Formats: sequence, C-alpha cells, structure tokens
Amino acid sequence: MNYEAHFETALDELRADGNYRHFAELARYRGDFPHAACQGRGDVTIWCSNDYLGMGQHPAVLNAMHSALDDHGAGAGGTRNISGTTSAHVALEAELADLHGKEAALLFTSGYVSNWAALGTLASKIPGCVVFSDEKNHASMIEGIRHSRAQRVIWKHNDLADLEAKLIAAGDAPKLIAFESVYSMDGDIAPIKEICDLADKYGAMTYLDEVHAVGLYGPRGAGIAEREGLMDRLTVIEGTLGKAFGVVGGYIAASAALCDFVRSFASGFIFTTALPPAVAAGAAASIRHLKSSNAEREAHQERVAEVRAALDLVGIPHIDNPSHIIPVMVGDPHKCRFISDTLLAEHGVYIQPINYPTVPKGTERLRITPSPVHSAEDIAKLIDALGELWAQCELARVPMAAQ
Repeated sequence: MNYEAHFETALDELRADGNYRHFAELARYRGDFPHAACQGRGDVTIWCSNDYLGMGQHPAVLNAMHSALDDHGAGAGGTRNISGTTSAHVALEAELADLHGKEAALLFTSGYVSNWAALGTLASKIPGCVVFSDEKNHASMIEGIRHSRAQRVIWKHNDLADLEAKLIAAGDAPKLIAFESVYSMDGDIAPIKEICDLADKYGAMTYLDEVHAVGLYGPRGAGIAEREGLMDRLTVIEGTLGKAFGVVGGYIAASAALCDFVRSFASGFIFTTALPPAVAAGAAASIRHLKSSNAEREAHQERVAEVRAALDLVGIPHIDNPSHIIPVMVGDPHKCRFISDTLLAEHGVYIQPINYPTVPKGTERLRITPSPVHSAEDIAKLIDALGELWAQCELARVPMAAQ
C-alpha cells in the first residue's frame, strides 16, 4: 500500500468537500484580549474564543501563576501517583468541590480526558451498567462510553419521553444518564431537573457535563445546575478549566467515594503527568475570583444580547437559544470557509468556520462567542463585515418580523 498517497487522497477529499481545517497562527496580547496578532495578517479581533470571560488575561490569574512558577518551577514532576501531587493540586480540588457543593473533586489534564476517563471507568467498572447518552453529546463523552464497552443507549436530544422509554426498557440494570448542560454548537440547554426526576424514578446515576457553563452561570459560577438549584441531585458534575476559567485542565466533582474510585481505576488519570502547579494555581485563582464576582458574568450577558440584537437588525440568521453561544447559520461549507477567510484577510475579524463532522452537513456555521471585553466598536465592525459578506455570498436574510 502507498501510505503517503492514502493520506493525501483523504486530505484532498476534505478540501473538495470544504471541510479541511486551516489553523491561523495567533499571538494574544497580554491584557488586551480579544485582540491578537495573526501571522501574516496583522492585528485581529477574536470572536470565537472559548475564553468566554477573558479570564486568561485576568491579573489575579496571571499573578497566581507567576508566583507559583517562581516558587515551584515549571512541571509537576510526574503523575499524581508517583510524584506529581502538589499543594496546588490539592487546593484546586478543594476549590472545585466547594464550587459544586460536592464532597470531593478530581483533576485531569483536560476536559476531554476527564470525560473519557471518568465515563469510561464508571461504565466499565459497574457490572452490567447501561449508559444513556444524549445524541448530541461531545466527542469526549462518546469516546469514554465507547472505551468502556458497556451497553450504550442513545436517546434523542433533550427528549424526555424517549429517555424514559429507554430507561424502562433497561429494566433493573444499573444505569448512568450522560448529558450536557449547554450544548456548544446550538447553544441549547438541557432540562436538567426533569432528567434528574427520571433518574430518581428509575434508579439511575446522572453525569452532567457543564464544560460550557462553569464560570458563566449561577451565583458563584458553578454552572446551569447551580443556577437552577440542582447540584445536589447530580451524581457527577464534570467541567473544564480551559474555557470560562481561562487556563487548561478538566475535572469531576462528586462524592468522596466516587472520586476515589475513579482516581484508583482510571488509566487516563493514573498514567498521565499532572498539570503544572502554576496552571493549578492560576485555575484556583480564577475560580475564587468568579465565586465572588458577578461583574464578568453580567457584562458577558450584556455583550451577548447586544450582538444578537445587532445581527437581528441586519437580518443575519442565527439560532435563538438561551445561552451565550451565537451560531450564525451559513449552510454551505465552501461559503462558510470563504466568509471566515475573508473576515480575517480583509476585516481583521477572526471566526473559525464550523463544518462537518462537528455539525451535520447543511448546518455549517460561524460560532460567535462574545466576551465582556468586546467593545461597541468591535461589535459594529463585526456586523458591518458580516453584512457585506452576506450580500457578496448571496445568502438569505431574516426579516425583522421573523426574528
């Protein structure tokens, strides 16, 4: 077999379909997010970052990381089991457990790894476990469930009747319902209370991914479950440190026994080098700040509302949802790529296109994520550029009456 030819053919097919991914080389300016330098393009404004609140630039976070780096050096020194557990890791897990009102928390190197390792371990180590997975769950959840080799039942997205019918069909088997709070591509929110009601009725555990909600919702930034007063009803809450908290890493929060169980059996935890202490210190500082400050969350929601209203005024179609994620719908992979490239090259606006397989074919989009530090000038520049490109690509607009 000609292996190189196989690789090139597969890549050519991606390009022909309009689904080949191009990376822009960015250098963020300290203290000036959302602005950055783009290699070969000059200064740009980032409109698709998952650093939702700009906490990756917050002085409290940077100071904590500098201090930890000066005190402890760069790396953790090994896996948590060998020599990588530091006071910074222990302190961060305590902050996370407190944030979610749980007995304990367990750190991982990313949100992807925390889902893969925790779901894979729970589903594989509970004899006869059946996992009920929302059909729009993140790839990390899907891979964790697949890795467990447990029986997997996929239920229709946010469809309580379908979930209940499938729970009934599973009989007395141990059950785990896995779902997200905020779904990152459409921005819709799960009916958490009703899912917990079904879990109680049919003896199921619940596993809630709050990756796109932690830091952003609830009086202390613990997510949608905190906002709705439901954290105590969830078996496991999973989150990330790499989005609204502005650093990197993932975690679960649950009972002390469950966290210890995952710690003791999850290969994705046991055999992975621990997060650097400086990262853990920065994440803890971010969490502490957002537990006591609502200013970032309030400004964030204001910017989201302003961008939605501005899009409505010029008729740019976007999915109406109750979250901070604004999916601007293009519906064609080539036009989506063209708009993204032209925004960057001619307008200094950076938004990556979202194409298949991340979203179904025909639903290609630009995923806009406003932050508290986007200015009125930034918003006006974005809307003007989108309006110009919408006309150039001959894309349909939405009349104001239909907004």
